[in-house]
Amino acid sequence: MFALTLQRVLRRLAAVSTRVVELAIAGVLILGLGLSSSWYMVEAGTRLTTARIGPWTTWTAAARPDADPYTRAHFANAGTLAVSSDVQRSYVARFDSAGERLHSSCDYQVDGRLPRADWWSIAVFDQRGRLIPNAADRHAFTSQTIALAPNGGFGVALAREARPGNWLPTGGAGRLAVVLTLVELRSPLATGQASTEADLPRIVKLKCR
Repeated sequence: MFALTLQRVLRRLAAVSTRVVELAIAGVLILGLGLSSSWYMVEAGTRLTTARIGPWTTWTAAARPDADPYTRAHFANAGTLAVSSDVQRSYVARFDSAGERLHSSCDYQVDGRLPRADWWSIAVFDQRGRLIPNAADRHAFTSQTIALAPNGGFGVALAREARPGNWLPTGGAGRLAVVLTLVELRSPLATGQASTEADLPRIVKLKCR
């Protein structure tokens, strides 16, 4: 009789233990899913917080009084002091126009028309947003320093070795991020949209090592 009772107690304890383990696993999965989704919304954004045009992404409510919590958390986490998107808009590209990750082991050509802004710049950073050290101490071109093409557009080469014309060194930085900053935007970019992808530069991979 005692042995039978003990077996029942042990079975119940085993069932309870199994249930506790299942609940713990479920809790960890739910917590992990919540944290990962929150991280993604803060780091990469969604259609509610960002606009994506070709390889470029911009946070549409950056530094605005009505900015959502994810936009505020994004810039707080990045440690950058953003200017209101009503005045300035920054477009970031971490992939080329073919959807492949930008990397310093490859050479790229960034081609575009003159941006619809009173002032603009294009710069290259490493994946952590740091300037890439180089002997030429060259990190960006602006609307005042870039050499324009005969058709009024512009082209910028991203490469380790020096190139004629507008060249930004990438060194051995690894993964890259290209940032296009527009100040005092003009319609339609001022609304956070581009009429077509042609309104922003293409990033074309030329060759890799």
